[in-house]
Amino acid sequence: MQALASIADPDTLQALAHPIRLRILAVLREPASPAEAARGLGEPRQKVNYHVKELERAGLVRRVGERRAGNLMESLYQAIAGTFVVSPRLAWADPQRSRALADQVALESLVAAGERLQRAAALLLDRAAFAGEQIASAAVEAEVRLAGEAQRAAFLSEYVAALGPLLKKYGTRDGDPFRVVLAVHPDPSPLEAS
Repeated sequence: MQALASIADPDTLQALAHPIRLRILAVLREPASPAEAARGLGEPRQKVNYHVKELERAGLVRRVGERRAGNLMESLYQAIAGTFVVSPRLAWADPQRSRALADQVALESLVAAGERLQRAAALLLDRAAFAGEQIASAAVEAEVRLAGEAQRAAFLSEYVAALGPLLKKYGTRDGDPFRVVLAVHPDPSPLEAS
């Protein structure tokens, strides 16, 4: 089982969207039969079996074995990943967004950084939730007001100049790797309010 799967296909998202299927995927983090999953969820076996088959058809669970249960052989299934995240790109099927991302490299980088951050946060949350780890993390968010292109360029230039010595000082090969992200973008909140 992989740690994370990113959903970027509308049909897969539709298969994932049913509330009982989300609960089934949680149970199937470990191999189980549909009957076991049904007992664990307090749902009818036939109902859970139907949804497991739909999850399998969508590629979200797979058969991982069989075992004898009385006179019957039952199939065991497991989720393909411990965590599923939905790519925001899934909702951007319109060609205008695709062109904007292709035309604006910095904006495409911002979107890609957001996706990487979403995946990393989901994986770290799983480590905290299921492995009991204390996750050493920090988030710093600040607002700056930049009057125009010249001021934005100056800010980024000074930021990179200030960051360089820190990266050199702490960027050794020793120790655990941490990712540092700075994203500079207009605050969309005023646009959302209008």
